[in-house]
Amino acid sequence: MELYRIGPRLEEVQRPLAPEDRALVLLTSQELERPPQAAGPEDVLRHTPSAREARGCRAEVRRDCLCGTVVTPRHTRAGAPIAFGFLLTADRLVLCDDSGAVSALVRRLAREGRWQESGPGRLLCQLLELLLARDARHLEELEDQLGQLEDQVLSGQLDRFTVPVSALRRELMHWFRYYSQLGDVVYTLEEDDRGLFTPEEGRLLHLLSRRLGRLRDDAQLLREYCLQVRELFQTEVEIRQNRIMKALTLVTTLCLPLSLVAGWYGMNFTGMPELGWKYGYPAVIAVSVLIVSLCLWIMKKKKFW
Repeated sequence: MELYRIGPRLEEVQRPLAPEDRALVLLTSQELERPPQAAGPEDVLRHTPSAREARGCRAEVRRDCLCGTVVTPRHTRAGAPIAFGFLLTADRLVLCDDSGAVSALVRRLAREGRWQESGPGRLLCQLLELLLARDARHLEELEDQLGQLEDQVLSGQLDRFTVPVSALRRELMHWFRYYSQLGDVVYTLEEDDRGLFTPEEGRLLHLLSRRLGRLRDDAQLLREYCLQVRELFQTEVEIRQNRIMKALTLVTTLCLPLSLVAGWYGMNFTGMPELGWKYGYPAVIAVSVLIVSLCLWIMKKKKFW
């Protein structure tokens, strides 16, 4: 468990908190099951959602608090999903985090010293802003990957395309769902039915909501771009198949007259004059070459190849 006093500076404390202190409480899911006495009143902590049971971004309005969960598409270096539960009152911000990512963000806020005298609501806004700090750059990287796949398709390199584009499509779907759900969370906070945010904090929430809207639109545009790249790939595959079918059709067209000649002279009737002719075999070869040459000339003239 970590305790921070919210004041002119965000500073970590070791002593138990007084009921009137404005503070940030960091807990794990295991600690939330049996909260320490120093964490705060039990009637407040019992409303805190567990990070272990978080399945998406949501927010709920209770009688004297706001609570919810935030689940991001990001993972820690150890592969653990970054998800946490939060509870906000007039003087407490309780965060339940098992990944350690939120704890690192809080330490970053305390270390940078950009904290201003305010309440738990402003701290929650700043934490959400830090979560979104690198998202625009990450979406640009996904766009670059889609551009590389598009260049690969246009250059005719169609192998090993389906797996990466499917992975990108799933990732973009996760980011779009994340921004949509987090936007609903911020909208619930912005309504502020319990008066937990100051007018300045409400303005920050409004700016955060607009930023989430832009990120959601960018994710949607990338999803559409991914669909266009897949359609381009399908078009290139169909063009390649059409070329193969065209070649097979040309070969079949050339062989059809020769099959007719072979079938005609393969009947071996006694009354066929060519069977006893000395130049019959060379004549059939010459006719076959003439037929193939004529067919090739017609195809070339009609621009079949």
